[in-house]
Amino acid sequence: MATSTDQEMIMAEVEAPASVKITKEGNVLSVKGKLGTVKKDFTKLPATITVQGNKVTIKPYGTRKRDLAVTHTARSIIESMIKGVEKGYTYKLKIIFAHFPISVKVKGKEVNVENFFGERSPRVSRIVGDATKVHVVGEDVVVQGPSLEDVSQTAANIELSTRIKDKDQRVFLDGLYVYSREEGMQQ
Repeated sequence: MATSTDQEMIMAEVEAPASVKITKEGNVLSVKGKLGTVKKDFTKLPATITVQGNKVTIKPYGTRKRDLAVTHTARSIIESMIKGVEKGYTYKLKIIFAHFPISVKVKGKEVNVENFFGERSPRVSRIVGDATKVHVVGEDVVVQGPSLEDVSQTAANIELSTRIKDKDQRVFLDGLYVYSREEGMQQ
């Protein structure tokens, strides 16, 4: 007979393919594959993460509903890290302008949006992560890399740098907008 103190143990496992190597140093989990290495710090996660070969086990400290949610979130993050080092991620942004032609240039770890609404100084956004690459192809800006968090944050930084304030956004549509999110890195 089960008493109220007997509760089901919450646990999640992620198994990686043989081409992916997973290591753990302290609370930092590293996933290495053909496209590079992705690292994530799980210090604030209320769970223990163990790595045995290519299998990662996540066990939360508690057995509540919140602990189940934390476990599944960590599992999802690790799965996206594995997908990233195998296939990679690609975000595409479209350059849209009505009157002043916008030019986008990549300089080091920054993306410069020049001539936005005829402004003299360029709008600058930061490229997040070491492995994240940004290319300008015609009227598209392509952001690629193995880390989903770095690629999506870089695309968001570029989109936010061209945000228009104090004007009707239905009329003033100039800017760079994300229009495609894909798994895989193609040129």
